[in-house]
Amino acid sequence: MNHRETGNHAESLACTFLERRGLRLLCRNFHCRRGEIDLVMQDRDSLVFIEVRYRRHNRYGGAAGSVTPTKCRRIIHCARYFLSRHQASEQAIRFDVIAIEGEPGALQIEWLKDAFRPN
Repeated sequence: MNHRETGNHAESLACTFLERRGLRLLCRNFHCRRGEIDLVMQDRDSLVFIEVRYRRHNRYGGAAGSVTPTKCRRIIHCARYFLSRHQASEQAIRFDVIAIEGEPGALQIEWLKDAFRPN
C-alpha cells in the first residue's frame, strides 16, 4: 500500500473501533484551508474531532508522539471552521487521538481521549 492507502486504512480501522464503542460518524476528512480533520464523530452530547496516526513501530515517539503542537493548532483551526459552517458552536467539543502502531495483523490501537485543548 502507498502512503495514502495506508492512511485511509488506518482511518477506517479507527472509525470502526470508535463506532463499536458507541460513537457515530458525522464526517470524514473534513478539509479547510489550513488543514484537515480525519474524523468528526458524535459521542453522546459531545462533538469529537479525531486525529488518526499510524506508525509501523514506536521509534521516534510512535504514533501518539507524532501529533505535534503545530498539528494540534491546525486541527483546532479546522474544528473552529467546522463549527462555524455547521452552526454547532454551543455543543461540547473534544479533541481525541487514535494512535495505531504495529504491522498489519498485529496492530495496537490506543484511544487518547481529550488529547489536547484549544487555547
